[in-house]
Amino acid sequence: MDTSLTGKFAAILFTYTPTAEERSAARRGVKDYLASTLPVFFDAVPDNGKQSLLNTFSPDNSVENLALKLGYISHALDYDDYHASFRGHPSTVILSSLFALSHALGRDKAEDFLDAYIIGVEAAGRLGRAIGSRHYGMGLHSTATLGPLAATAACCRWLNLSREQTQIALGLAATQSSGLRAQFGSATKPLHSGFAARSAVNSVQLAMANFPGQESGVLESFLSVFGYHAEQPQQLLADWATPWRIIQPGLEFKRYPTCGGTHSAAEAAFVLRQRCFELGVSDPYTAIKRIEVSFPPGADTAPNICHPVDGVQARFSLEYVIADALVNGSLALEHYTAKPVNPTLSALAARVERCPDFSAPADELDPDRRFHRITLFLDDGRQISHCVTRQETAATYTDVDEKLAVSLALLPSSVAEQFSATLTLDSDKQLQQLASLLCS
Repeated sequence: MDTSLTGKFAAILFTYTPTAEERSAARRGVKDYLASTLPVFFDAVPDNGKQSLLNTFSPDNSVENLALKLGYISHALDYDDYHASFRGHPSTVILSSLFALSHALGRDKAEDFLDAYIIGVEAAGRLGRAIGSRHYGMGLHSTATLGPLAATAACCRWLNLSREQTQIALGLAATQSSGLRAQFGSATKPLHSGFAARSAVNSVQLAMANFPGQESGVLESFLSVFGYHAEQPQQLLADWATPWRIIQPGLEFKRYPTCGGTHSAAEAAFVLRQRCFELGVSDPYTAIKRIEVSFPPGADTAPNICHPVDGVQARFSLEYVIADALVNGSLALEHYTAKPVNPTLSALAARVERCPDFSAPADELDPDRRFHRITLFLDDGRQISHCVTRQETAATYTDVDEKLAVSLALLPSSVAEQFSATLTLDSDKQLQQLASLLCS
């Protein structure tokens, strides 16, 4: 028996069987995936990368290109789930790979599908902890770098590969890992997810075809190279599934179609908007002279675009999100698609100043301690301030059924009815139908 880290990780993927609780959480994750995917899938909202992608890859409707397209489309709105341990978006990569393989290979066992998804999320959370605190901070996009490995783990479980095949597949996924945060605010960010899903599919295909690769040492090397001396390899295996990572810390479902690093700021702005009304300020836009937003050093690493020109960039702009929340009291999906930004919101966003709070520990050390404190300086000399922590934001329940209903309402009724009939994934037939709808 191979006692290397790679060998032990490959073996543990087949050791545990999820329960009904985990499968219920997985079904909720599938619903959120659909809520994030369908508006772009059916062109209900504009996207500036999809058509070029389809023009390039549609002639080849291979399983790997199905995974690529689903990975891109499901992450195109940046509305899909997030996992704190992973520090990225696991479901967009894992489910895109699994749906593509399910359709191409005719695999239709719904319970096995859900179990593979749960294993993938477990692997994602493990990889995020094992890679350590510096990986993301050095400029790497975890969805793109760790995502291929997590999705490959799920696919190996789904296809019941041998331990040796699984080890080779994981090594192939690791050697394809890449993705830079410098691409945030462009269509290349969701393309990262597409590439990651395609890498996972390619890795298992090659392993199943007995392509030669190193069975041991590759995961160890991956963590060492990309951990930047902060890696913790033991986290890959310790206390597996106690609890399952899909339960704790669980998938975080977005309530707003913007970078997760803006959500606490938005919620602080919602509170301040209401306080303005309570103070007799009927028009925050004209009454606000200046805005400060403070946060731990480095907490604005992801939402780093100060002057967005379109809604795609605006997703990653603290300034624009704060302005939108103050003026409108919501973050509407249509404000964060491939359309020019609203000039009124841009003018208010220009009054926002970022003020890192250097008395707080750096965000890299513990992202869960992140906060956003917003202070409004009114034209009559008054100041009002409010702080929301990331933990408060994460603890607030997101109604995924309502989120999905909003997305389905954007589609033709006949199409919405087809998807509505597949949502619970409580039968093999539903999985077959859903995979066909997404991949045909």
